[in-house]
Amino acid sequence: MAGRGGRRAAPRGGGLTGAGAPAAPRRFAALRNRDSRPYLFGAALAMMADNIEHVITYWQLWQKFHSPALAGFEVISHWVPFLLFSVYFGGLADRFDCRRVIQAAQALFMLVSVLWGVLFLTGALRMWEACVLLVLHGLAGSLWGPGEQLMLHDFVGDEELPSAVRLNATFRSLGVLFGPVVGSALLLGLGPTAGIFTNVLFYLPLTLFLFRTRFTGHTRDGGIVRHERVGVLDSLRVLRAVRTNRTLVSMIVLGGLGSFFVGTSIQASMPIFAQDLGTGGAGTAYGILLFANGAGGVLGGLVLEATGWIPATVGAAVLSTLAYGVCTLLFAMAGSYPAAVVLLVIGGVANLASMSVGQTVVQLLAPPGDRGKVIGVYGVSANGLRFGSGVTVGLFGALVGVHWSLAISAAALCVGTLIAAVPALRPRAVR
Repeated sequence: MAGRGGRRAAPRGGGLTGAGAPAAPRRFAALRNRDSRPYLFGAALAMMADNIEHVITYWQLWQKFHSPALAGFEVISHWVPFLLFSVYFGGLADRFDCRRVIQAAQALFMLVSVLWGVLFLTGALRMWEACVLLVLHGLAGSLWGPGEQLMLHDFVGDEELPSAVRLNATFRSLGVLFGPVVGSALLLGLGPTAGIFTNVLFYLPLTLFLFRTRFTGHTRDGGIVRHERVGVLDSLRVLRAVRTNRTLVSMIVLGGLGSFFVGTSIQASMPIFAQDLGTGGAGTAYGILLFANGAGGVLGGLVLEATGWIPATVGAAVLSTLAYGVCTLLFAMAGSYPAAVVLLVIGGVANLASMSVGQTVVQLLAPPGDRGKVIGVYGVSANGLRFGSGVTVGLFGALVGVHWSLAISAAALCVGTLIAAVPALRPRAVR
């Protein structure tokens, strides 16, 4: 394992496809690490707070405005900041103390929750104000992402990075899974105003922990934080550099394929599938399908971490992405409710494996000085392109039906994955 100042070069090109893969880390290595463990729990609470805010605000906005257009903007405003600003925010993570970058993101989350609460309390909420707060919330999420990945790498080093990325994704899935439950409880028990103010408290553990940890996101790279200007031209330079590494490009493409063709469309389309597949009340069927979709990510992260079945290799990223596409295709065409539930769970496992392995490979291949910006490029692909699933599944589904649009999109994901696998797995010539 690399020491605090370790500078062991990460494998390049196709070096992660086979025997050159990093050694398998200890099971639950990131949880055994006293530095990363508090971060994982704090990030889970913050992600839960993110989803609690969605539950409360989306309900309030629908009750006040009854606007389908605003409902669509809620999705767009959440993901477009990832598309537009991930590389820039990755540059900030490269240049500054990542503890402060993440704290700035958490402070913005908390500010938005407080402003929602004030507007709910006064009854003065207008649509333009709601749009501004939705955009600020999306910006907070995109600012958080690159700095978080640099912190994970700094906590554990190269060898245990797969564990840290996988467990971080698992804990985030826990936050996504329980956020709607806690959000609904706050909405019903305290009301929207007191509930959204209470939500601020869930961001505090992560924010306070970052004052206590000595890691900055850069200590393993010598602790040098360059306070240089981060501009558009600098981001373009990184994009040109990334283009020369076909393995890195393939991982970025894989993340983008899953986001663009499937993304969050399954959750958005779940009421339709619940109605078509439910054997009893549609509401019960809907709840079970949603839980199965979220539980797959949590279960997958725990099982994969405990067993080490899927290593952090390019081949594993390709196979897990392909498995996710196949499960989604079969779910779209399923005529059996129990089969649909099983496919959602398996698909959740495959999706978590795909995203966590892809994220790990990208980090290991990225040059240390530009790691944040490279992660930002991956964020543009894996997160920013999620808005596209509203077109590939949502709008197209209005023409051919959601079952068919999701099936065709999943098939496109499978074909795209196989095409992206060719350059990623092709051995590089030794120079």
